[in-house]
Amino acid sequence: MKRLLTASLGLVALLTISMPLLAQHEARAKTEITLKGKTVSIAYGRPSLHGRTIEQMLAMKSPTAPFWRLGANQSTTFVTSVPLEFGSKTVPSGTYSLWAEMLPHNKWDMVFNTQHGQWGTSHNPKLDLVKVPLHESKTGKSVDLVTIKLVKHGMDSGHFSVQWGDLVLETSFKAK
Repeated sequence: MKRLLTASLGLVALLTISMPLLAQHEARAKTEITLKGKTVSIAYGRPSLHGRTIEQMLAMKSPTAPFWRLGANQSTTFVTSVPLEFGSKTVPSGTYSLWAEMLPHNKWDMVFNTQHGQWGTSHNPKLDLVKVPLHESKTGKSVDLVTIKLVKHGMDSGHFSVQWGDLVLETSFKAK
């Protein structure tokens, strides 16, 4: 009985110590809007710069693996229950993993991939459905954690942005 009590107390102590660490490691966030009565949402992990710059983080990417999962851990999940128009490109209703592809000359594409739920480093380009150009800018207000926002404009339009450090990638879209 004494061993069982000691083991139980030890397990409780271990869980008490490790839960905050697990919560930090598994921090996920969600952003969502409603367009034409339908939901558009993004769920993503929130890595931290931990004192590094975004330039240092992006320099660690391999030229042969130009895709960023727009978060951490599990792939970033984009769900829309209404087709969306990004300029001349349409993303059908559905669930996708969301990626940013680094292109030469500070250009970026947002990539909607039909595979979702996978680990965030497992991007299969053969399953890319739509690529949408992103506008890159710098801001004077740096953020330590990746922050993705969906903002509604009017009844049927929205704006997507992701910020990490002083880097901002953004685009607008419209419900079809």
